[in-house]
Amino acid sequence: MLSRIRNATQSRHTRVDMPSSRLKAEIARILESEGYIQGSKVLDPKEGQPPQATLRLFLKYGPRGERVITGIERVSRPGRRVYFGHAEVPDVLAGLGTSILTTSRGVMTGREAAKAGVGGEVLCNVW
Repeated sequence: MLSRIRNATQSRHTRVDMPSSRLKAEIARILESEGYIQGSKVLDPKEGQPPQATLRLFLKYGPRGERVITGIERVSRPGRRVYFGHAEVPDVLAGLGTSILTTSRGVMTGREAAKAGVGGEVLCNVW
């Protein structure tokens, strides 16, 4: 998902499609609430296509075409999981970026997790 978003923003696409899952939909919800994308939509599978639903993200650009998402990186990988407690959640670009965590209370940003007093696995950083 992150690579598709990164590639689409570098190519100045208006939207990007990917196979849908609940985790991807939650990440898209956070990206929309933080102002990184315009919106997202889950499209039902059509006849003759794969049976999985498709997640469509509508990307956002500035008034002169500058990218809103200038960088996106995956932090936790299958080979190296990265966890932080609520007190150790790091700032991304000195507070200008957003970290996305999966916690026991669901998927949320680093600021929301610190405010709620929960830690979790850091999925990605966006700036």
